Amino acid sequence: MADPAEENVASPPPTPAAPAEGVSDPPLQPAADGASTEKVSAPAPEVRSRGFRLLGEDNSVHKALGGGKTADVLLWKDKKTSAVVIGGATVIWVLFEVLDYHLLTLISHALIGVLAILFLWSKATTFIRKSPPDIPVVQIPEDLVVNVSRALCNDINRALHLFHEIAMGHDLKKFLFVIVGLWVNSVFGSSCDFLTLIYIAVLLLHTVPILYDKYQDKVDHFAGRAHTEALKQYEVLDAKVLSKIPRGPVKSKKQN
Repeated sequence: MADPAEENVASPPPTPAAPAEGVSDPPLQPAADGASTEKVSAPAPEVRSRGFRLLGEDNSVHKALGGGKTADVLLWKDKKTSAVVIGGATVIWVLFEVLDYHLLTLISHALIGVLAILFLWSKATTFIRKSPPDIPVVQIPEDLVVNVSRALCNDINRALHLFHEIAMGHDLKKFLFVIVGLWVNSVFGSSCDFLTLIYIAVLLLHTVPILYDKYQDKVDHFAGRAHTEALKQYEVLDAKVLSKIPRGPVKSKKQN
């Protein structure tokens, strides 16, 4: 009589039956709640905030400057135009500040030179038997004047509205910022004249944005620390002084 253990060892394991033709494999059952499988991809990690940003989390320097031709000039993407602007501003500043030239005298001398050259050129063509120079008629388009005046009107109205809100005492923080800004302007205005201020502003506009774009992370780090410290000092000032100042009535917003 054969040993049943030997029969179990000798007998080969049953082979799985092949699926019949036309019969597809049963669909995979979804995993139970809380169970993880290898095929299920892990959720994407959350995008971490990079901390304090002067221009916002998703705002670039080029976009903050308008994102057009002006931004390309200020960021030196159009190097020829940027160099022409800096060179022209430097020449004007040297003429009026260093050489003590006057605006009316400069305009008169420039027009005299241009008219004299064009007049002599047109007369010389009759002696050398050539066609006179084709001088185009320069006209200022109406659309340009309308767009510039409309932009200036919007900026002036926005500034007047801001001064009205500050004068009514609705926002104390804006009042302090405006007072500090006007005081800084008065200090710079007493040390140099208006043309020098414009020249300094042109130089800053062509240097500060490109430097900030290059060292944005480092500048934002120090700006974040300064912003945090300024908020702490403002909270102390508000608790001790500003909260005790009576404020004007706040207008209620109309609900549509």
